[in-house]
Amino acid sequence: MKLKIFAGAIALLVSMSALAQEASYLGTKAPKGAKVYLDGTAKSLKKNWIYWEGPRFAAEMPIKWPEVTDPETGGKAISSNDPAGAGGKYGAADIVTKKEFRDFEAHVEFLIKNEGGNSGVYLQNRYEIQILDGDYGLHGLAAVINEHLPTSEEYNGVGKWNAYDIKFRAARFENGQKTEKARVTVFFNGVKIHDDVEITQVWGGPNSGIDGGNDGGKGITDTPGGLKLQAEGHDVLYRNIWIKAVK
Repeated sequence: MKLKIFAGAIALLVSMSALAQEASYLGTKAPKGAKVYLDGTAKSLKKNWIYWEGPRFAAEMPIKWPEVTDPETGGKAISSNDPAGAGGKYGAADIVTKKEFRDFEAHVEFLIKNEGGNSGVYLQNRYEIQILDGDYGLHGLAAVINEHLPTSEEYNGVGKWNAYDIKFRAARFENGQKTEKARVTVFFNGVKIHDDVEITQVWGGPNSGIDGGNDGGKGITDTPGGLKLQAEGHDVLYRNIWIKAVK
């Protein structure tokens, strides 16, 4: 009997630990100095975001990313399924924060509703942290796209909320010349998967973001950029996105 009680206590502690870990990355409140840019409502979307009008832009204001019901909580979320991005036409209906950043910290919560769901989080509207169900390669989920694999697989799965916590340091310039590459640290669902790694370039050409068309994406310029979310015709939901500029 005592062994059963002991085993039950251990199981309860493990369960409580798991809940604590979940609470540590989902629903994380914006710290002092940060601003919530998306709380899952159409109101926050309209207030803080615009379409990125790149070479492949095919949408028109107001933003058509719909407000939907959160399948887990019954609350509100915003879906990336803009009709202009149907068929995987990235760059056609991507959205970006109105505010632009250099160094920053960000928290992004996302839920991939269906298998194969595809979107992406772009730092400074340049460097992509991939969101893609079913792929953990260099072009797959949680990769610094085409450059760095995540060090562990922390995905909660289709239909579950996940979170990226990002610390980004912009490229450095002196007299108009780049002296240091951009760097990023990423936590995925509370676990560090990228530790201050360098980012070399913008991938995917001019349809991907700022400087994508400069020298094959290697011609990074000294200009700030917003946090961008990608529309590829999939139901990838977003909520609780906050950003803190770092001086």
